[in-house]
Amino acid sequence: MINIRRSAERGGGDFGWLKTQHSFSFDTYHDPRFMGFRSLRVINEDWVQAGHGFPMHPHRDMEIITYVLDGALEHKDCMGNGSIIRPGDGQRLSAGTGVRHSEANASMTEAAHLLQIWILPDRRGHEPGYEQKAFREAEKQGRLRLIASPDGDDGSVTIHQDARLYVSLLQPGPEVKHELGKGHYGWLQVAKGTVELNGQSLNQGDGAAISDERGLTIKGTKDAEVLLFDLA
Repeated sequence: MINIRRSAERGGGDFGWLKTQHSFSFDTYHDPRFMGFRSLRVINEDWVQAGHGFPMHPHRDMEIITYVLDGALEHKDCMGNGSIIRPGDGQRLSAGTGVRHSEANASMTEAAHLLQIWILPDRRGHEPGYEQKAFREAEKQGRLRLIASPDGDDGSVTIHQDARLYVSLLQPGPEVKHELGKGHYGWLQVAKGTVELNGQSLNQGDGAAISDERGLTIKGTKDAEVLLFDLA
């Protein structure tokens, strides 16, 4: 079964320096039908204006993945990490027992466009940690590139949960296939362009919850970038 969450149905708002759209309930936006999906708790699509960002703030017991689509984001945290996150990078912050961090647009002239993703950990109380890796565009063209997993498989960043995140860049026509793990569920998020998922059309910003369906076929119908979550 595929349950589509259309982009226009998402919550969020425009705060001047930040435009944001929430696939799941977040902050002041509450929809009891969309409180998360399996261990996937947050997918926020953010546009951060030049010279602005999220000031230092706390988190705990959450696996936070930042995926930049356009522009660049500057990360700082209380563990001493500082980096620039660029399109194609896989960045993971394990909040664990508690961490403070900030995320700001690294440019004073161009907006940054990103997905902020939260995944519930397999247990509370992990040691906080940070990891960032670059994944070349060629690794994602016409295939599903693993960028986050519980075991760091294929050079992916490591998260504390039985969940895997794949990214693919698709041109019109070619398709990629994926078989979900036994007893697993899926969530497909269309970051750019349009695709067909098992014959169903999805546009930019749409998401799809997948259950009781192991075999997935994702076909590009317009140049697209998609994120696929394989979730226990």
